[in-house]
Amino acid sequence: MRRIEVGGPQAYGVEIGSGLLSRLQVPQRHIALIHPADLPAQFVEAVRASLSPTVTIEVPARDDCKTLEVLGSVLSRLAAANIPRDGAVVGLGGGAATDLAGFAAASYLRGVAFYTLPTTLLGMVDAAVGGKTGVNLPEGKNLVGAFHPPRAVWCDTDTLTTLPDAVFREGAAEAYKHGLISDPSLLERVLSPQFKPGGMNLEDTLADAIAVKAGVVTRDPTEQGERAYLNFGHTLAHALEAVTNHAVTHGEAVGYGMHYAALLSHAVGGADLTPHTLAFLNWQRPAPLFRLTFEDVMPYMARDKKADSQGVRFVLLHELARPYLARVPEGVLREVFGEWQAQVALLSARA
Repeated sequence: MRRIEVGGPQAYGVEIGSGLLSRLQVPQRHIALIHPADLPAQFVEAVRASLSPTVTIEVPARDDCKTLEVLGSVLSRLAAANIPRDGAVVGLGGGAATDLAGFAAASYLRGVAFYTLPTTLLGMVDAAVGGKTGVNLPEGKNLVGAFHPPRAVWCDTDTLTTLPDAVFREGAAEAYKHGLISDPSLLERVLSPQFKPGGMNLEDTLADAIAVKAGVVTRDPTEQGERAYLNFGHTLAHALEAVTNHAVTHGEAVGYGMHYAALLSHAVGGADLTPHTLAFLNWQRPAPLFRLTFEDVMPYMARDKKADSQGVRFVLLHELARPYLARVPEGVLREVFGEWQAQVALLSARA
């Protein structure tokens, strides 16, 4: 088992290993367990046996749970169950469910304890660490939320064995992104044949990818500077998710978005890192995109969380592990979008 420490105003640990769901302990007596409807029953029962929750709340799967309507329903269930201020919310499932659970914990009674149990690769590497919680709006992804760090994170690698191969590969996008922005050793390791459920290097690669985010979050817990670099590839990714009503999954959107960001980085004078992003897309094999125009995605990119009063900003790379924030002229964004679209179409044709 590996343990990664996350510092900041409220420090906590991230444990990575096998069999963790059956060995959980929390000090709170009143617990609400929140999980998505499509989660394998054995994981729900393992947590229920460990924690004996006061109430168990099932929510829709994936991003269908990240709505204000579902959030309101969850908050009402917490109140009906009389979860007190010294109670806790436990989020079990993928990144969408734990985002929702964390925001419910942040909102209910102005904040109760939160614990997170990610069951997907994407949830473990990204959503579970850092305390970002929230839901989506029709106007864009994660536009409503709060910083609410968990008290602890348990990543039980046994849950990954139930994931379809495509879902595991989807989640690898965030680990690969951490290689591009901080630890280049992750690039080869993520694409290794051993990076798979039950693989020899899974736990260490997973832990090292989480350590990248833990280090950034420790230094910048509320995204005042460096933490924005974790959004490499996400400006276009979130736009693809929104414009397709989440028909494009988050991890596949990030894969596509990283390639766009790499093309932009090169276009404005950075190193050509597109061989890395193309290698990842060839490994990930995302679902083909239907035809989109620049006008389709630009309004969503303009509402990106990194935007300020002067406009949208992109995370770019001078070279591997040297990220920076920059504004890119719209003409360049449009031209590179055409180049990106042509290369993505070629990848799809080869699949």
